[in-house]
Amino acid sequence: MFLHSKRFLSLVLLFVPIISFAHGVTSADQELLHNGGLWAYVQVGATHMLTGYDHLLFLAGVVFFLKGYRDILKFITVFTIGHCITLIGATYAGITANEHLVDAVIALSVLYKGFENLKGFEKLKVKAPNLLLMVGIFGLIHGFGLSTRLQSFDMGQEQFLEKIICFNIGVEIGQVLALIPIVFIISLSRKRTHFPAFYKAVNWYLILAGVMLFFYQLYGFYKG
Repeated sequence: MFLHSKRFLSLVLLFVPIISFAHGVTSADQELLHNGGLWAYVQVGATHMLTGYDHLLFLAGVVFFLKGYRDILKFITVFTIGHCITLIGATYAGITANEHLVDAVIALSVLYKGFENLKGFEKLKVKAPNLLLMVGIFGLIHGFGLSTRLQSFDMGQEQFLEKIICFNIGVEIGQVLALIPIVFIISLSRKRTHFPAFYKAVNWYLILAGVMLFFYQLYGFYKG
């Protein structure tokens, strides 16, 4: 089973640059927002989170490190508060940045989580930063990334705050829908003898995926 896991991770890793396109802004999304009202912002927010592989990889890394559902709820709540603050605040205030650079930092958060899960700081004999604090900080960064995407749309001026909030609600719905299978699979894997090997393989994948996504976003920045 571990061999199948490695093959699966290797296959996904090859497609990281391709699947990352799904995280972008499409003309179909713009058309939906233009004609669908506030509910359309909920739909696009949910879809955007479900196709936001950098966000989901980071969340998977957070969940992998935690064992109890209470801890999972606590850390995901902190992450959610962080990204709500910057998603709503930065969008409403019109604060933006180059999306490739923001996504490059988000890619580093994926790398960081895999490195931390593999006790990288301990191996370097360096005290790891407070995990809950780092999850909160990365939540702020991920939220800013979501804000740059939302600001790429033509939102108009009517019901501006309501549109932002609806998009944010959609993001939360998408996050919950994504976390359910992630938590289920990880919880199920913990009960099997191959879990230590699976844990190591997945977190090494997070490191490699973070590196690849980081350079991919830098390439997009310099190319654009």
